[in-house]
Amino acid sequence: MTSLPSTEDEQYQDFILQGVSRTFALTIPQLPEALRRVIGNAYLLCRITDTIEDDNALTSEQTRHLSQMFSEVVSGSTCAEEFAQTLYPLLSDHTIPAEHDLIKNTAAVIRITHSFNSTQRAALERCVRIMAKGMSDYQETESLAGLKDLPAMNQYCYFVAGVVGEMLTELFCDYSGAIDRHKPQLMKLSVSFGQGLQMTNILKDIWEDRQRGACWLPQEIFDQHGFNLIDLTPGMTNEKFQAGLAELLGIAKNHLRNAMMYTHLIPPEEVGIRRFCLWAIGMAILTLNKINQNRGFSEGAQVKINRRSVKATIIATSLLARYNWALDVLFRFTSRNLPGPGSLSDVILTDQIKSP
Repeated sequence: MTSLPSTEDEQYQDFILQGVSRTFALTIPQLPEALRRVIGNAYLLCRITDTIEDDNALTSEQTRHLSQMFSEVVSGSTCAEEFAQTLYPLLSDHTIPAEHDLIKNTAAVIRITHSFNSTQRAALERCVRIMAKGMSDYQETESLAGLKDLPAMNQYCYFVAGVVGEMLTELFCDYSGAIDRHKPQLMKLSVSFGQGLQMTNILKDIWEDRQRGACWLPQEIFDQHGFNLIDLTPGMTNEKFQAGLAELLGIAKNHLRNAMMYTHLIPPEEVGIRRFCLWAIGMAILTLNKINQNRGFSEGAQVKINRRSVKATIIATSLLARYNWALDVLFRFTSRNLPGPGSLSDVILTDQIKSP
C-alpha cells in the first residue's frame, strides 16, 4: 500500500512541473485550487508515459513492458520504486534531464496520485492505461510512410490526447455540479479538443519526428494531391505536399472550433478553467497560422510562436474569458486565414473518434 504524500512530495510536484512543461506550468495555476493538485499530477503521469514512448534507446518490447508496468504502478498493483529502478538506467540522452529526474522520483508523484478520491483515481488510471497501450501499438508500426488514412490519425490522436481530454472532463465534472450537467456534450467535444491540440503538435513537429523515423501524417490526404509521404524532405516546396498540409490545417482548425464550443459549456464563473482551456486553444491557433504562413518550413523552431504572441494571447483570452460571443469573434478573427477542411473531413469532427 502506498504511503501518504509528504510536504516534500507536494513541493517536488510543483518543482518538476516547471522543468517538464513551461506551458502547463503556466496554465495549471489558473485552475481552481481544488483542481490544481490533481491536474498537475495527471500531467506528470502522462509525461512519464510519454517519456517511455519517446526514448529511442528502448526496444519496442521494453517500451511495451514498461508502459504496462507503469499502468500497474498508477493503479497500485506494482511498486513505483521498482518501476523507477527498472526504467531510469535505460534512459538515453534523448530524454531531457528534467524527465530523467521525474522518472527517478516516480514514487513521490504516485504517492500524491493515490491520495485522490475514487473518481479522480479512476479517471487517471483509465487515461494512463489507454494511453500506454495505444501509444505502444502505434510505436511498433511507425514509419516514414505515415499513417494509412484520416481515421488512423484520429485514433492515434485519441490515444495521445483525446483520452486526456476525457480525463480532464471527468475531473472538471467531479469538481463542479454545474459542469457535470453538461457532461455528455463535454465528453464528446473533449476528444475533438485533444485532437486539435495534438494535430497542431504533429504539424509543427513533422521534421523532428522524421529524424527519428516517424511520420504521423495520413497518406490518404496526400493521395488526393498525388504526393507520397515517403518522398518528403525538409523544406520541401512541392505544391502537392503543401496542398495536403493545407487540408490538415483546416481539419485542425475545425477541431479547435469544437474546443471553443467545449469552453462555452464551462460556466462563466469558472473563469480559471476557461482560461486553462483558452490559453491552449489560442496558442494552437497561432501555431497553425505560423505553419500556414510558412508551409515550406524545415524545422519546428521556424513555426514556434514567440513570447510576445503568447503574452498577447493570455491577455486577450483572459479579458474575454466570461463572454462566449466575444470569444467567438476572437476565434473567427485569429483563424480567418487558415484553410477550411477538405473533402475527406467531416463537418462534425467529433463523430469520427470512438472511445474504447
